[in-house]
Amino acid sequence: MMVDSSIDLKESYEILNKYPPEKRFTLAILQDVQKQYGFVPRETMNLIAEYLRLPVSEIYSMATFYKALSLKAKGKYIIKVCNGTACHIRGSNALMDEVAEVLDIIPGETTSDGLFSIEIVNCLGACALAPVMVIDDKYYGGMTKEKVKSVIEEYRRAK
Repeated sequence: MMVDSSIDLKESYEILNKYPPEKRFTLAILQDVQKQYGFVPRETMNLIAEYLRLPVSEIYSMATFYKALSLKAKGKYIIKVCNGTACHIRGSNALMDEVAEVLDIIPGETTSDGLFSIEIVNCLGACALAPVMVIDDKYYGGMTKEKVKSVIEEYRRAK
C-alpha cells in the first residue's frame, strides 16, 4: 500500500486506540480523523477497516455519505455560499461566480496555496441576510461582488 508521506499514521493509531474495535464507533472515528487531518486519508481508511474488521468499502461508503467528511484536503478557510431559495433569488449564483473567479477555483476545489475551499450549501438559515456566505462560522450577509473581494483579501492578510 502506498502511503502519503504527509500523513502521520501515528496520529491515526492514537485516534483508533480511543475506541473499542466495534462497528458502532465508525462514524466517531471518522469524525476524529477529519478533525485531525482536515480530511479522511485513504491510508487511515485502510487502518480503520483493519481495526474494525470491516471491508474498506464500508468505511469509504460512510466517509462519502456524510457531508461533514471529505476525502480531499480542504483549505484553511472554507467558504460556504448559500444557494437556498432566498439567496438564490437575491443573486447567490453571481456571488458564487465571483468567489470562484477571485480564487480561480470551482466549488469543491481548494486553492493551490491550501488557503481556501469553496462549497455550495442548500441553506445557511440566514435568509434575511441573503445572499449569504460563511467563512469559519462567520456570516457575511448582503454580499456583493465588491464585498467578496474585500472579505477574501481580509483572510489572505490574516493567514
